[in-house]
Amino acid sequence: MDQKKFGRFLAQLRKEKNLTQEALGKKLGVTNKTISRWENGNYMPDIEMLKMLSEEFDVSMNELVSGERIPSEEFRKKADANLVEALQNSSFTAKERMDFWAKKWRKEHFALIAICVLIFLAVLIVALVKRWSLLVSVLPVIVLIVYAVLKNREMIYVEARVYGSTPVAEEKAKLH
Repeated sequence: MDQKKFGRFLAQLRKEKNLTQEALGKKLGVTNKTISRWENGNYMPDIEMLKMLSEEFDVSMNELVSGERIPSEEFRKKADANLVEALQNSSFTAKERMDFWAKKWRKEHFALIAICVLIFLAVLIVALVKRWSLLVSVLPVIVLIVYAVLKNREMIYVEARVYGSTPVAEEKAKLH
């Protein structure tokens, strides 16, 4: 895989869509410096990022990895070679990908988490001042339930990005 060729192709695709490195980075959840490193051929994105770039620019992952648009007659041959090379060069573990997406989810849902914490603190203060002992004793259970629901939503998000599907999506697919 020619990283420089990939970088030039990525820059070309980005410019065709009139995106800045910063705008593309925000869409993908990375910094503009990361986009710059990819475009300069200094680094390669992981497989999840390649998938997102492919979807963003409406090109195949095969074309991205090849660093060029591929005519249909050469596509299959090039796909096999690129797949083998990409799998051999992948440097991110599943745990690293999961950590990345979990961090991204928490960043995207920071306001929701902060509001939940503020509501909890407000209710706790009111309950302590008013001496509502029943509410004070039930509040930790409510907090655990809210935490479990948010953690579950986070894991659904992470699994969908790491493994490409969710239990909900699989159930919907079975029904149709």
